[in-house]
Amino acid sequence: MTSLLGNLSEGLAFIVSAPAGTGKTTLVQMLVEEFPSVIASISYTTRLPRTGEVPGKHYHFISESEFEAKIAAADFLEYVKLYGTYYGTSRQWIQEQQRQGKHVVLVIDTQGALQLKGNFPGVFIFIRPPSLEVLRERLEGRKTETPELIEKRLGWAQAELNAVQYYDYQIVNDELATAYQVLRSIVIAECHRVSAKEAEA
Repeated sequence: MTSLLGNLSEGLAFIVSAPAGTGKTTLVQMLVEEFPSVIASISYTTRLPRTGEVPGKHYHFISESEFEAKIAAADFLEYVKLYGTYYGTSRQWIQEQQRQGKHVVLVIDTQGALQLKGNFPGVFIFIRPPSLEVLRERLEGRKTETPELIEKRLGWAQAELNAVQYYDYQIVNDELATAYQVLRSIVIAECHRVSAKEAEA
C-alpha cells in the first residue's frame, strides 16, 4: 500500500531554514514524530551544550580542532561559522540515510543552505516569523541568550529574511498547528512529484 510519503526507495532531502526563535526545530520534530520515514539531521557544532541539550540527539558537540580536521577531510556537506561557532552537516550520514529510504530534514542556517543551492538536490523551505517584533518576544521568552546576543540575532534575522528568494517554499509560523499543516503538505506533495517518481523508474 502506498504511504503518504510515497514509498520511495531513496529518500528526499528537505532543507529548512529560519531565524533563531522562529520554531523550526519544533515543526521539524512534529514531522519526525508523525512520519517514521522522516529523520532530522544532527549537526556538528563547536559550541557548548545548552541546558537540556543531549549530545548525539540535539547536536554532535566537538572541539574546534576536531571540526577543522573534518573540514580538511571534506566530511561536511556544508558548514558555516556563526558568532564564532562552527556548525556543519555530515555528508556520509545524509547519504546513508537516503539510501535507506529515509527522508532527511537538514535544519540549517541560510548561509549553509545557500552553499547547497544548485549543488545538492533538495527541497528548500524557509520558515519566517510573523514579524521581527514577534521574533524579539520569542527570543526574550526563551531566556537562553543575553540581550546583546538577542540584538545580534535580530540583526542577522533581517539578513536571513532577504534570502527567502532562494528557497522553494515559505511558511509563516504565526500559528504552530497551521504552519505544521503547511509543512507536512509540502513534504507529502514533494514525495509524489513526478520527478521523484521518475527516479524510481
